[in-house]
Amino acid sequence: MQILTVATSKDATEFLRLPLSIYKNDKNWIQPLDKDIQEVFDEKKNKAFRNGKLQRWILKNSSNKTIGRIAAFTNTKYKNKGDDVPVGCMGFFECINDNKAATLLLDTAKAWLKAEGMQAMDGPVNFGERVKWWGLVTKGFMQPLYGMNYNPPYYVELLENYGFKVFYEQVCFGMTTKPPLEKKIWDRHDLIDANKDFSCTHLQKNNIEKYAKDFTIVYNKAWAGHGGLKQLNEAQVLLMLKKMMPIMNEKIVLFAYHKNDPIAIFINIPDLNQWFKYLHGKFGIIQKIKFLLVKRFIKNTKFTGVVFGVVPEWQGKGIDAYIIANSAKYLQSNISPYLEYEMQWIGDFNPKMINIASNLGKVHRSRNLCTYRYLFDRNKEFVRHPMLSAALK
Repeated sequence: MQILTVATSKDATEFLRLPLSIYKNDKNWIQPLDKDIQEVFDEKKNKAFRNGKLQRWILKNSSNKTIGRIAAFTNTKYKNKGDDVPVGCMGFFECINDNKAATLLLDTAKAWLKAEGMQAMDGPVNFGERVKWWGLVTKGFMQPLYGMNYNPPYYVELLENYGFKVFYEQVCFGMTTKPPLEKKIWDRHDLIDANKDFSCTHLQKNNIEKYAKDFTIVYNKAWAGHGGLKQLNEAQVLLMLKKMMPIMNEKIVLFAYHKNDPIAIFINIPDLNQWFKYLHGKFGIIQKIKFLLVKRFIKNTKFTGVVFGVVPEWQGKGIDAYIIANSAKYLQSNISPYLEYEMQWIGDFNPKMINIASNLGKVHRSRNLCTYRYLFDRNKEFVRHPMLSAALK
């Protein structure tokens, strides 16, 4: 076996195309858009390069066939509360079912990170935001949501045989939309709804600036700081919402208010993979036309939760039930196309959100991903995510 640094456009193509052979017989795999992967490694498009460095490799067998790939990166913005050593990352790991091949890939990433001064390696994660390409699937090997990692079950053994340990788990919850919500949710909703100081509305695209401001307020109060998530500003949120507008369904993006102050958000979008799976990774002019046709004529019955947040002062007071019940008014109507719902992952270091998700109604844990950590000093004590440790005390 020979490992090669990705140095040419041919190497980059090999890196990009490898999953086609890994998943050729896997009916659940949905090929990511090539452009989404390529942009991660494009210094002009990925802001993570401002604070970090990246290297990637491909692995070839004796027949010169590519059988593995990996990327390693450092990022000064990558921090988990309680880290006492510098931590680098690896991601975009793909490999045949062979421990020797996986070890060579992981050893190469480790050696590069060591040379960069790192003392631990987390992965598989993204070189950038945590909303995409984060974690290894350990349970629920079904069609991935858009931007979500997917892998064969044997990857768990490859990483754990190497010495990786679970740093934190990433839990997803799923449910069908049509069964009635539990009575207790409607009771809490009715109690709050009777108070005229409260209101709930869906986003309106013609007033996007207002909702960008309200989103920013709730997000920064409810989420920033959890698991390394950073504060957002209005300009960032406005740009994000504008990018979402072509695929956004206003009816499933909800905001709750108390005396006109935003106190909760429930942000959902159609699962783009239910459309993108027909494009086979391409998104040129022809595929864009095809996407518009698919979007128009093929009903998307699945949507996904992006962000659910209640500001701290209103947590535990029924606001979660209030906004969920308001969403059900549309989702359980005859005009809603949606039959399935799945929330993007929630870290097990955030028990409050796990509890909220668990109480949505008839939900189930749909899939589990894990962020792993490997300590270079094999004698150093391994400690799981510190927020999780505190939550378990």
